[in-house]
Amino acid sequence: MSGRQRTLFQTWGSSVSRSVGTPSCSSGTERPQACSEARLSAAAASQPESDDDVLLVAVYEAERQLSLENGGFCTSAGALWIYPTNYPVRDYQLRISRTALFCNTLVCLPTGLGKTFIAAVVMYNFYRWFPSGKVVFMAPTKPLVTQQIEACYQVMGIPQSHMAEMTGSTQAFTRKEIWCSKRVLFLTPQIMVNDLTRGACPAADIKCLVVDEAHKALGNYAYCQVVRELVKYTNHFRILALSATPGSDMKAVQQVITNLLIGQIELHSEDSPDILPYSHERRVEKLVVPLGEKLVSIQKTYIQILETFASSLIQKNVLMKRDIPNLTKYQIILARDQFRKNPSPNIVGKQQGIIEGEFAICISLYHGYELLQQMGMRSLYFFLCGIMDGTKGMTRAKNELSRNEDFMKLYNHLESIFAHMCDTSTSDVSAIQKGDKYKKFFYSHPKLKKLEEVVVEHFRSWNAQNISEKKFGETRVMIFSSFRDSVQEIAEMFLQHQPIIRVMTFVGHASGKSMKGFTQKEQLEVVKRFRDGGYNTLVSTCVGEEGLDIGEVDLIICFDAQKSPIRLIQRMGRTGRKRQGRIVVILAEGREERTYNQSQSNKRNIYKAISGNRHVLHFYQGSPRMVPDGINPELHKMFITHGVYKPKKPSRNVQRNSSLFSCRNGK
Repeated sequence: MSGRQRTLFQTWGSSVSRSVGTPSCSSGTERPQACSEARLSAAAASQPESDDDVLLVAVYEAERQLSLENGGFCTSAGALWIYPTNYPVRDYQLRISRTALFCNTLVCLPTGLGKTFIAAVVMYNFYRWFPSGKVVFMAPTKPLVTQQIEACYQVMGIPQSHMAEMTGSTQAFTRKEIWCSKRVLFLTPQIMVNDLTRGACPAADIKCLVVDEAHKALGNYAYCQVVRELVKYTNHFRILALSATPGSDMKAVQQVITNLLIGQIELHSEDSPDILPYSHERRVEKLVVPLGEKLVSIQKTYIQILETFASSLIQKNVLMKRDIPNLTKYQIILARDQFRKNPSPNIVGKQQGIIEGEFAICISLYHGYELLQQMGMRSLYFFLCGIMDGTKGMTRAKNELSRNEDFMKLYNHLESIFAHMCDTSTSDVSAIQKGDKYKKFFYSHPKLKKLEEVVVEHFRSWNAQNISEKKFGETRVMIFSSFRDSVQEIAEMFLQHQPIIRVMTFVGHASGKSMKGFTQKEQLEVVKRFRDGGYNTLVSTCVGEEGLDIGEVDLIICFDAQKSPIRLIQRMGRTGRKRQGRIVVILAEGREERTYNQSQSNKRNIYKAISGNRHVLHFYQGSPRMVPDGINPELHKMFITHGVYKPKKPSRNVQRNSSLFSCRNGK
C-alpha cells in the first residue's frame, strides 16, 4: 500500500493478522479469547521462532490480559473513534454514527441516504475497539447479504481477509471454521439462529450486531430469535438496527424496539431539515382510474357469488358484518379466528366442519375479489383456475363452486378469453419474446391502459429531451405489482413497445403456477443487467422493494395500493437518489383508493406520534455503553483507502425461458 494512507487497524494490526492461522472453534460458549489463543499457538507451532515473533506474541498477550478487565475492549484503539472523509461528510450521518456507538439505536432514514454508510462506520470502530471480538451484519436475503459486504468494504476498507459471507449454501462445518477465523460476518438471520442453537457461533465474542430491514423484527421472525439467543450468553454487545421506516403502526414500532432491545430511535423523513440538502425531489402523483363497464359487469356477477357463500355464515351468526360488497378477506379471517376461539355451544361436530369449509371458500373468493378490483380479470382467472384444476388442493371449494351456476358462467366466460394464455405463462414465452404482432394484447383492467400511457410517454419525452439537450443518459423505469400473474401480464403488454421499452420481470425464488421463481443468482444477474442498461424497465413483485442497489431509477410506478405504509416507502426509495425522481401510484376507483388514503394517513400519524412525543414508546433501559468508564473516545476524521473489492466467483449468466424475459435488442 505504498503511497496510500492506511487505516489505523491495518497499521498496527497487520503483523498480528499475518501470524494468524485458521483454527477451528470447539463451541459457541467459549470465552472470547479462545480463538485468538488457538491462532497464536498455531502460529508458534508452524513458524520458525524469531525475536520479532516472540516480541509480537508477548505484546499481543499483554494487551489481551489487560483487555480482559474491559470485556475485550482495547484501550489504545479505544482512545479514538474513526470517521471516514473519503466520502463527503454529512452532519446527520456523523451525529447518528456517534449516537449508535454508545447506545442500541434504530436508524430510520429514507432509502438512499446512507444507512449502510452509518453501519459501516459503527462496525469498523467496534472491529478496532474489540480486536478479538466479532462484528455481525444480518440482512433478510442472500442477494442483500452479498451486496452489503461489498458496500461496507467500499466505505471503511476492513480487510477482505477478515470478512466472510455466510448463507444457507455454506455447509455447517465450514461455517464453524469461518466463525473462528473471521471477524466480520455477513449473513441471513436464519443462519445465525441455526449456528447459535448448534453452538457453532461464539456468542460471547459478538460485540456488534447490525440488523438490516429492521421493521421485519416482529413476532417470531429470525431477527427476534437471534437476539433472544444471544442474551442467553451475554448482554455485552451493541445493536444497530436499520430501516427506511420504523413500522406500519405504533404497535409494530414498539414491537421492533422491544424485540431488538432498542434504547434510542433516530427518525428522519424526506422533509427533515438535516436531510433536505442531500435528497432530491420525489414527485408523487396519484392517478385514480374508473373500473369501466366490462369490469363493473364482472364485479356485479362476482358479488352475487359472494352473497351466496357469505350469507350462509351470516345466517349462522359467525360472520357479523352484513355489507357483503365491502367485506375484506382480512375481516373474514378475523371472524374465522373468533369462531375457533369461541365456538357456539349449538355448533358441534359435523356442523363445525361445514362452517370451517364455508370460511375457507369465502376467504378464497374474497381474495379473488381483491384481485379483480386491483389487478383485473386475467389475475382473477388464473387464481380461480388454480382452484378448479386442483393445483391449490381445494377439493371441497372446487366441488361447491362447480355446483354454483353463476360461478360457472363467470368462470367459462373468463376461460374463453384467457385459457390460451395459461400454457404460455406457465412454460413457454418464446412466442411472446418474439413479439407476436398478430395476437392483440387484452387489457384486463383499465389500469393497464393508464400504466402503458404513463410509461410510453415517459420514454418519449425523455428521448426527445435527450436529442434536444444532449445531456441526459439512459432512463430507467421500475413498476411494482404485488402478484406474479400481474407482473407477467404487465411485462407482456410492454413487449409490444420494443425496442423503446426493454422489459424484464423480477420475482422471488418460490415458483408458482404461472411463473417460475428466480434463484438468488438470477436475481443478482437481473439487477446487474438493469443497472448496466441491458433493460430499461423492470417489473417487480415485493422482492424488489427492499435494499437491493438497482441503480438510478427516474420513474417508479406502483400498480397497486398497500395497506402498510412500509411498502410504499420502500418502493419510493428506489428513485430520487442522484437526481429528481417521479413516483406514480395507479389506483382503481373505490376500495383501492380508500386503502391508499388510509395508508398515507397511518404513515403521517406514526411520524407525528414519534417526533412529537417519544414518551409514547418504551425504550430498552439496559443498553450497554460498551466503552469502559473513564474512556471517552475522541472523534478522528480520516481519509480511508482500500484496495479493489474481489467478489466471489461470478455466477454464470443463467436465463430460463419459463421466467426470464429476454430482450435481444437490449443485450
